[in-house]
Amino acid sequence: MWTYTAPILLLIASNVFMTFAWYGHLKFTDRPLFAVILVAWGIAFFEYCLQVPANRMGYQVYNPAQLKTIQEIITLVVFVVFSVTYLGAAIKWNHLVGFALIALAAFFIFLD
Repeated sequence: MWTYTAPILLLIASNVFMTFAWYGHLKFTDRPLFAVILVAWGIAFFEYCLQVPANRMGYQVYNPAQLKTIQEIITLVVFVVFSVTYLGAAIKWNHLVGFALIALAAFFIFLD
């Protein structure tokens, strides 16, 4: 069971770092772009320290399409939480419909 869940847990943690690297700077638009880029790279380093082992472990039990789909679903969930809690952005009905359609696509990818 751990071989199936460890990659997912690592991908969740890596996506938290990557979401902050990609979008966290939006609360600091008064900072110089070069500084923001350097900070984002620093945050992304930790994302890669989690993401690379997650994919390596995950490839032992998931095929590449499944592994990528897991990552994308996690990215959406992490982004929604981040967007609402950190950025204070509203999630609208059309966003939820779009996310649901992506989840439906994930269902089909996992069919054998």
